[in-house]
Amino acid sequence: MGSGTRLGRVRGLGSARSGTHHWIAQRFTAIGNLLLVSWLLASLALLPAHDHAAITGWLTQPIVAVPMMVMIVSVFYHIRLGLQVLIEDYVHDEGLKFATLILLHFFVIGCAAVSLFSVAKIALAGGAL
Repeated sequence: MGSGTRLGRVRGLGSARSGTHHWIAQRFTAIGNLLLVSWLLASLALLPAHDHAAITGWLTQPIVAVPMMVMIVSVFYHIRLGLQVLIEDYVHDEGLKFATLILLHFFVIGCAAVSLFSVAKIALAGGAL
């Protein structure tokens, strides 16, 4: 029949059956972030110099720019998932919760867009800024 009491089922206080996707997405992005950030740190450690010219020259390579963009998307999506859960769990006023979630989405999308644009500009301009 289902879990919970009859009163809980009538009131709709059972499982919403929608948290699994969110939980799995957060775990997949965490694993992806672990791999991509490890790649980033290892790649930066192997560079002969860490000045502006060396970093931009490194970032102009497509084999570097594409994973960097994937990492940016994954990191910002993971940030959004985690902060969304915090807001939904700890902000109890519905109007404030809605406004905070809207601000979170705009902030994360804006930061990701600026980051992606920066990498694309370096990668496509060939380091000549």
